[in-house]
Amino acid sequence: MIGLCLGLAGAVWAQVPTPAFTLAWTHTVEKVRWEEDYRVTPAGLVLGEARVKGSGAGMEIPDGAQLREGSWHYQRQLPPLQPLRLGRTPEAGDYQLCINQQCEWLSAWLGPPHASRPALELWSCELDPASGARPRAL
Repeated sequence: MIGLCLGLAGAVWAQVPTPAFTLAWTHTVEKVRWEEDYRVTPAGLVLGEARVKGSGAGMEIPDGAQLREGSWHYQRQLPPLQPLRLGRTPEAGDYQLCINQQCEWLSAWLGPPHASRPALELWSCELDPASGARPRAL
């Protein structure tokens, strides 16, 4: 079964059995929520729709975005990401992983962000129930 692996440099820290997820966070300066929808495929993570509640420093609204229900909705054409690399530090806060519209902080899987581990990678992987990382559903 394919799912989502979380870790760094190929070391798996956690596995999530899901075919799709939303990654959400709050912009550190503008304090605006950002969301990106991904599908988990054998080729990598495929970005679908993205949403942002407003614009500001480093957050220009992309051309073609549509304002609906208080958020700008848009799509970007990117190749599958394998891995998707995220910065994760105490100063920046944490990300939320949302599955079936149920969100949980990445801290639930990985503990709080630490300066000694300022990055995180997400990638599609074959889930291995026998590995040290335990699949966990929301």
